[in-house]
Amino acid sequence: MKEFFFKKCGIAYRTNEFQAERLTLVFIHGLSGSASAWFPYEPLFEKRYNLLTFDLRGHGKSSKPRSYEEYELEKSADDLHELLAYLHIESFVLISHSYGTLVALEFLQAHQEKVSATIFLSPTAFLRKTKRFPLIRTLGRGLVALFDMFPLHPTIRERVDYSPYIPAGDWDLRRVPRDIYATSVRVYLYCLVQAYLWNCDEMWKRIGIPTLIMHGTTDSYIPVSHSVQLSKDIVGSKLVLLEHANHIIVLNNVAEVSRHIEAFLA
Repeated sequence: MKEFFFKKCGIAYRTNEFQAERLTLVFIHGLSGSASAWFPYEPLFEKRYNLLTFDLRGHGKSSKPRSYEEYELEKSADDLHELLAYLHIESFVLISHSYGTLVALEFLQAHQEKVSATIFLSPTAFLRKTKRFPLIRTLGRGLVALFDMFPLHPTIRERVDYSPYIPAGDWDLRRVPRDIYATSVRVYLYCLVQAYLWNCDEMWKRIGIPTLIMHGTTDSYIPVSHSVQLSKDIVGSKLVLLEHANHIIVLNNVAEVSRHIEAFLA
């Protein structure tokens, strides 16, 4: 895997050596994460597939826009579209985790014809039905307004090495602060509020390509029942429930997740 930087959108990304006859897999990480979440998957897939991983705007080694409006999910989806056009990628499988599933959903609304199949890991579906929604809607908006009163001095910090934090808990007091520091409190808040205030519940039903949904049964971020409902809304989708797994399945359940991805692609 090699590192690159797409100056037009300020996006850092990684690819292996692309071969025309191979299937291309595109990965989108979650909130306050980065491409490093997919590092364990690279040696498992890079000899059989073309791989593209990247840091969402404001995350990892990508640039940090200054305003709250710049973190709308549509703009992150546009970044991906521009990057794919730059790399001449016309068809691919889209794999996303957590917050990244919302970016993937936004991309699919505009460019579903480019995606041959999609895989949602711990999808953040139906956020407005969670107990946290009223708090984030009220408190989050207030904090966004407060932060907007002060200038942002964006600093690109790091991609977090997750190996010391595995197994990772949903609310791990070692991993979570490190993630937020790498992203910055402001960018984390901007993305979080954008996700919760975006009403996309009906958009899932418009997905018309092969879809795999994976969810941990002990996920404390998003109830597993949300993915059960999602599997009904996306006609023909396949649902895999990982017993005793939490929200961070991309780090904690690499062997299971990669095995189910391989089976689905086959």
